[in-house]
Amino acid sequence: MAWADDTLEQKEVEVMLSRFSQLFSTHTAQQRYLQQQLQEYFVQDIPLEEAVAKLTTNDEKELVLRLSYEVINASARTPDEALVNEDESEAYTKLVRLLKLPASTVERIEEEAMAALNQGGQNIIDMLAFRLRSHLQMS
Repeated sequence: MAWADDTLEQKEVEVMLSRFSQLFSTHTAQQRYLQQQLQEYFVQDIPLEEAVAKLTTNDEKELVLRLSYEVINASARTPDEALVNEDESEAYTKLVRLLKLPASTVERIEEEAMAALNQGGQNIIDMLAFRLRSHLQMS
């Protein structure tokens, strides 16, 4: 999603790095280390179809949709541009189609993500951590 407009904004990277590091650690030093390790991965432009094909469960798909929605709502390229630009909107629509989740699930995830973003994003950390731990325990 972050690459949809051919630009990876610093704010988008910060959101992803922060969210992922907080999922895997509660210690600040460990979070900084994880952010450094993930930074290189995020500059890769992986085709959406290839990334989605690796998702095997609805929980994974919902997690990806939630994070993607949050990322595209993280920043605009310029102050005059809409928060979610046309390229990001098209990529997000494509993601929704590829994930094949029910419309009610997509709507719920978008509402939850916006509520978390409006509250400073703290609720999403707990939710993502819970889902990730649950997924890892089931694997």
